Amino acid sequence: MACSWRPITTRSCLLRFRSAFALRGSRHHSSSSSVRSNPVMAEAAPASAVPDVDVAGNLARVRAALEETHATKSLTHTTRLVAVSKTKPVELLQAAYDAGQRDFGENYVQELAEKAPEMPLDIRWHFIGHLQSNKAKVLCAIPNLAVVETVDTEKLALELEKRWVALADERAEKDPSSKGRVLSVFIQVNTSGEESKSGVEPPDAAPLAAFITENCANLKVAGLMTIGMPDYTATPENFECLKKCRSDVAERLGLPDENVLELSMGMSSDFALASEMGSTNVRVGSTIFGARNYNK
Repeated sequence: MACSWRPITTRSCLLRFRSAFALRGSRHHSSSSSVRSNPVMAEAAPASAVPDVDVAGNLARVRAALEETHATKSLTHTTRLVAVSKTKPVELLQAAYDAGQRDFGENYVQELAEKAPEMPLDIRWHFIGHLQSNKAKVLCAIPNLAVVETVDTEKLALELEKRWVALADERAEKDPSSKGRVLSVFIQVNTSGEESKSGVEPPDAAPLAAFITENCANLKVAGLMTIGMPDYTATPENFECLKKCRSDVAERLGLPDENVLELSMGMSSDFALASEMGSTNVRVGSTIFGARNYNK
């Protein structure tokens, strides 16, 4: 069930950002793109080729858009940029890394397990896809897994706890600095009310957070995450709903300041608006790496 909301209207920063990309990439795109579509998506390259994408330039423009939003709106929180690299070759991830990017998001367990050993250990991997309990073992073997953003059941939380503990020595062999570290998790909330979306219903976020805190000593409830509408965009009511859930979770956990909990909301089409509305973690993929190739 979606929550009530208060509308906001300012999107000028994002519009200017999109215009800059459109001028640069018009030779690759048709003029029929919708307002909410991403104007910098390159055509998918053959699976055997590395797409010709200006990753460093795209990253710079996304960062500039976030900085402008924070400056013009006098925002006091920080917004982390997670580069979503699903289906992308490690060469493009390396280009982002070379441009200073350290937080990367992946949707598929096996793809992340294959990419992680090929990339530097100081990368912070965010798992942002739907996670089946039977895949937790593979995921928890990755030493620099920073956060699982899609926890939505007690069963999954218990399995992550079990596997995180069981694989501690294996992770430490790969990266000694990982020894003794707990795993951060976000509660995924279905703020759009769509049956096709994963995530708990808004009223169930606080009880799940309390269950994890009480039963999973090696997991840390670090925030909440939402995807938004069916077309993977979000509207102000989705963001307001997640903020309300954060308040409920903070109250349930007895936290003196709800802002210690992160809000992971906003993607390529709406990251500036999400940041304006309080997001501390935006997940941007095609705007950085180009259109995804699902035929690989």
